[in-house]
Amino acid sequence: MSIIYLKKGIDETQRINDDDKVKKIVETTLKQIKNEGDKFIRELSQKFDNYSPDNFKLSEEEIIEIVNQVPADVLDDIKFAQEQIRNFAKAQMETLSDLEVETMPGVILGHKNIPVQSVGCYVPAGKFPMVASAHMSVLTASVAGVPALLLLLHLLKANQILQ
Repeated sequence: MSIIYLKKGIDETQRINDDDKVKKIVETTLKQIKNEGDKFIRELSQKFDNYSPDNFKLSEEEIIEIVNQVPADVLDDIKFAQEQIRNFAKAQMETLSDLEVETMPGVILGHKNIPVQSVGCYVPAGKFPMVASAHMSVLTASVAGVPALLLLLHLLKANQILQ
């Protein structure tokens, strides 16, 4: 009895060509974002999500308004989850320690734990948003001492609360 493959992967040449195309698109897009900033981001947002806000960053008032729409029991659950994640991240940090060893006179080897300067945290969304990934990525980076955090998520309907 012979094996019959119902589906075959693309050949190596096609894969390389596809990789090159993707790389070019990403490089061009990043260059345009660097040069045009929010103007180009707004164009992409309009093109892909039919959404073009005046500002992509929520104001303090907008955040408060949205949080006030969340039912109290859901807020309690969020606070509980965040406390658990924060406590675990702190415990993890305590297990990490700097190391310095003088292997021979004048030769010092080691490592030092230094947080990165910024972190971009993506929250997968769509049909089944993965809200827990926001808690885990943002809180862990925050506990680690990362000074600049950026949270990105897929566009939801205006002011939609995930339940």
